[in-house]
Amino acid sequence: MQHDKFGIYLNLRDQKIVRINSLYWIPPGPDWMRITTDVNSTLLRVRGLVKEKKLVREPDKITWGSLPQVDS
Repeated sequence: MQHDKFGIYLNLRDQKIVRINSLYWIPPGPDWMRITTDVNSTLLRVRGLVKEKKLVREPDKITWGSLPQVDS
């Protein structure tokens, strides 16, 4: 099932998060980590999850990012 990859992903290098709820683009590892499967999570909730998991030093600096351009 492909929709098991949906969720909110964090780019550990850039500290940007993206919401993935289609199969258009699935973030590749190792820079990307799925934080939650809840595609409706808020930025505040995601920052809390990142803080709990101790994934970055300053979770309050995490912001929403955008999907990279995909060559067609």
